[in-house]
Amino acid sequence: MSDAEDKRLPPAGFRQRGPKPTGTRLMLIRHGESYANANGLAGGPLGDGGLTPLGCRQAQALADRLTSSNELSSATAFYTSALPRAIQTGEILSAALPKTLEAVVDAALNEISVGEGDGLPWAEYVERYGSPDWDLDPEALTAPGGESLLSFHERCREAIARLVARHPEELVIVVCHGGFIEQAMKIYQGLAPEVRLRPRIENCSMTEIEFRDGWRRLLRYNDRAPLPAE
Repeated sequence: MSDAEDKRLPPAGFRQRGPKPTGTRLMLIRHGESYANANGLAGGPLGDGGLTPLGCRQAQALADRLTSSNELSSATAFYTSALPRAIQTGEILSAALPKTLEAVVDAALNEISVGEGDGLPWAEYVERYGSPDWDLDPEALTAPGGESLLSFHERCREAIARLVARHPEELVIVVCHGGFIEQAMKIYQGLAPEVRLRPRIENCSMTEIEFRDGWRRLLRYNDRAPLPAE
C-alpha cells in the first residue's frame, strides 16, 4: 500500500477494508463437473472419469473470462491435483494463463480419499462401508484404505504450508477440489481440524486466500464465470 493510500484510511480500529495483498495468494479453483459427480460415484482415481461435456463448458467459460480480464496475469506458479477432473480442468484453463506457467501435478491436493470404495455408486458404497459420522468421530475412515477428516485436514494443511513457503509473496493457481477448499477456509479462519463448514463451492469457482506472516485473509469466495444461456 502506498503512503498516500494509507493516509486516507481510517484508524485500524475502525477499518473495514484491509491493506492491499502482499503475502502469498492461493487461487483455489474447483474442477469442472466430473462423470463421478454426474453419475453419483465415489470419485477417486478409478471412479473419477474426467470432465463431462458440462464440466468442459464450465472450464472453458472460466478460461474465456480469464483471457478477457487478464486477472491472473501475475501468477507465477500453477498446480493441479492428481485426479483426472482437476488435471483436465487445468489443461483447459492453461490457455488463459501466462505462457511461462506449466502445471505441476501434486497428489497432496487431491480430494479426500474414498479408499477401497473408489468407483462405487454412493448407495453401494454406504451399504458396504457405512457413512462416517465425523461430528461424532472425526478420526473415522471413509473406507478401508481411505482417510479420516482429521488425516485429510492434516494433508491439506501440510500442502498449503509447503506452497506458501515455496512461493512467498506470489500468486499461485491451484486447481483442486471442494473438500480441499473447505479445509483451506478452516485454516484461514483458525478453526479446529474437526470443524465442518459445509460450504457450497461451485464447479470452476475461484476462492482466493492470502497468507502473510501467520496472518490469513479471504480475498474472494466462489467467484465463477456462469455459462451463457443456451
